[in-house]
Amino acid sequence: MVGKRSGKALLREEGLERTDNNMDLTTWPQVNMINQKNYYTEYLKRDDQILPLRLQQEERRNRMTTNAKDRDRALAQSRPGEAPMPEIDMDLDDDVGMDEGTGLTGQDAFGSKIIVLHPGSQNLRIGLASDALPRTVPMVIARKWDTNESEEDCGEPRPKRMKYDDDLTMGPEKMFGEEFASQYTTMCSELKVHMRAHKRRVLPNSKELIVNYNKRTPPETISEHNDPHRIDWTEIPSDRLRAPAFITGKDALRIPDFSTPRYKLFWPLRHGWYNEHDYDQKRALYDDIAVIIEEAIKSQLNLSRRKDWSQYGCVFVVPDLYEKRYVTQILDMLLRDFGFGRVCFIQESLAATFGAGYTSACVVDLGAQKTSVCCVEEGMCLENSRINLKYGGTDVTETFIKMMLFDHFPYSEINLNRRYDFLLAEEIKIKFCTLNEGDISPQPADFHLRASGQATRKYMFKTYDEILLAPQGYFRPSIFDNSLKLRDRRKLIDRSRDLYDDSPNDPVSAAQSAIIGMTAPPTPASGQIPKDQADGMNGAAVSTPLRQVPNALRKFSEQEQNSISVVGSPAPEDEDTPVPGADVEANDTKNELDPSLRDDVLPVAPLDVAILTSIVNGARNDDRKTREFLGGIMVIGGGAQIPGLYSYLEERLRESKPNLAKDIMIGTPPRELDPQGVVWKGGSVFGKLRGTNDSWISRIEHDRLGARVLAYKLMWAW
Repeated sequence: MVGKRSGKALLREEGLERTDNNMDLTTWPQVNMINQKNYYTEYLKRDDQILPLRLQQEERRNRMTTNAKDRDRALAQSRPGEAPMPEIDMDLDDDVGMDEGTGLTGQDAFGSKIIVLHPGSQNLRIGLASDALPRTVPMVIARKWDTNESEEDCGEPRPKRMKYDDDLTMGPEKMFGEEFASQYTTMCSELKVHMRAHKRRVLPNSKELIVNYNKRTPPETISEHNDPHRIDWTEIPSDRLRAPAFITGKDALRIPDFSTPRYKLFWPLRHGWYNEHDYDQKRALYDDIAVIIEEAIKSQLNLSRRKDWSQYGCVFVVPDLYEKRYVTQILDMLLRDFGFGRVCFIQESLAATFGAGYTSACVVDLGAQKTSVCCVEEGMCLENSRINLKYGGTDVTETFIKMMLFDHFPYSEINLNRRYDFLLAEEIKIKFCTLNEGDISPQPADFHLRASGQATRKYMFKTYDEILLAPQGYFRPSIFDNSLKLRDRRKLIDRSRDLYDDSPNDPVSAAQSAIIGMTAPPTPASGQIPKDQADGMNGAAVSTPLRQVPNALRKFSEQEQNSISVVGSPAPEDEDTPVPGADVEANDTKNELDPSLRDDVLPVAPLDVAILTSIVNGARNDDRKTREFLGGIMVIGGGAQIPGLYSYLEERLRESKPNLAKDIMIGTPPRELDPQGVVWKGGSVFGKLRGTNDSWISRIEHDRLGARVLAYKLMWAW
């Protein structure tokens, strides 16, 4: 019988036996690795070991005990034959039920104790969750100052005019520079060609008629007592000590520019960011945001006593691509300074789908100073589809005024830094701007200029293609003035950084990185941008034409070539799982800039290109999802109120993707909702849902865990 052979003998016969002398490779002392995880422990493996989840279970257990005692007491006190006490739904909170004195029940009573806040760069929308529509308050505060905003920078007007060496302003055709004149002339020529191609009548001398009429039409003066629509200006006491320290809301915009004492307007949020240019200390910036929201709660919701605010919850709407320092500061302000009982957060695009009743959509939010695009699917914002562009309705207003001045606008002294001129420009834009080519013809119009301490002046003028070319800036953003949007960025508030490796940890997306790659100049092989180029990106360099605009269209073509069937198989839900044919896309969407230099590039791209880029990164080569998002584009925000925007955007998208033209559809908010209030409405719906208890953050959780509680409570990955 042959005995069993040892392993060493087998290794020696096969030539695999170890022949070294077992000596260490180095004399340096070696330390064995520490066991990172003891697999035999239950640490952080159960819900009751996590504070937010444990508090939730304790609250539910206490509620069940209280309800059981109330039911037993009611049964003991009831008479024989009486109906038993109805069962109480445990998914409802304690304050859901009959609201004393209001007659509200169920979700309406629950919503009457929830405040919904949606701040923006220009307006704050606020209201109770039980309200049908929000109240709109300008996101501005006026403080006593030495000079007002129109007197700063030596009284330089906005839009800025070019001057000769002797300080005289240039003519209308030259006052905005050769670049603007060239782009404006090109857009006028392209519009004429497009209108002729669609068999629309174009008069050969329309521009000359407009210019000649605007040159020779003087204004008409109307005395104040004959003006039925005169403005009630905010009265300021002449004594500086008796004058209020600050004024917020609409009253701040109605303060006379040359009041005694002077007041200066501060807008804490600009272009979806903190406005660090107008402030010297970040504490003053935070205080202004808190004061504006506090005064709005007191004046609009009639909640004047702060001790009652502990009985209310707050739903706060944050941008899709938020900054972590912004969210943590707002959380601290709402719970510590205001004393709300609980707070929860929701992203803008997700709130828009809640308000419109959509399950999946590509949400396009045209705000006052920023435009966001995001694909939402089944109640979640797709992370890689989020895009935040730094232009909006204010840029359309300024460009419209520049085009009117280029054509000899009769009110040539208009200055958007003056309060009454800014309100006048917004009124003219809302009244005349359109994207319907059928409305383009020499049309007479008028407006009334009302300034404090001056008689009302009525101006007559004519418009032509300016009313259409200004909103076309959404699709040609190089016509906008982007030179000052990055001014003093990160002067006060630094980026949020990871605690362990000190790397920037603000959320990013593949779509936003692709937009930045289109806008940024080519990066050298070293990966670093020269200092002169980085400094130049803060100026006019960001206004140059984009260099990779067809990128999204090229990805669409590659997606069709790689698809095997018409329907296409769905991509894996896990973003870490490789997708066939996605290697090229992954290389294209890689960030071309170092994360530390990302703040030096202004994300600006045509609206149709941004939508296609968002859908490409959101669908991830899934043909079915691509068609769903193209057929569910929802445009909201103040910019969505421009007549003809939906049809014009559809035309642009169909020209970019003719083989999917039948699937492209621009949807409007249902039930005739105001596009500006859809996000707020979604926040109110979200606050009243019974299943959102997991996202509420209480004061005790914030006191114990601080900002770490956001990782457990937010509906998305923090």
